[in-house]
Amino acid sequence: MRTEMLTALSALAVATVTAVGGIATAVVGRRQPRGQQRRDDFTTIVAELRTSHAEVKAELQQQKEQANRDRARITAQDFAIRYLAGWSRTLVGYMRQSQLEPPPPPQPVPEEVQPYLHDVGL
Repeated sequence: MRTEMLTALSALAVATVTAVGGIATAVVGRRQPRGQQRRDDFTTIVAELRTSHAEVKAELQQQKEQANRDRARITAQDFAIRYLAGWSRTLVGYMRQSQLEPPPPPQPVPEEVQPYLHDVGL
């Protein structure tokens, strides 16, 4: 009987190991779709990053264009200020020499300056 008991116990041990192996295989088998889901999540994240990157590039391009417009406006305003400073120096010199009306501008008003001199009457 001891041999029969030993055979039964070894059969029980083999059955237990087989059951545990089956359960482990089932658990690992269920993880496969999760791996696919992770790959899908990665693909989604990469697509979002590419979209975000494109949006950042577009916004940067808009900011560069705005900076160029601002730079042109500031340059024209600087030119207007220099023009007015030169005109006022000439005017002061002329007024010191004689008690006459101020002279016309020393040169025609440049087109770049005209938008900024609208309230001066030129």
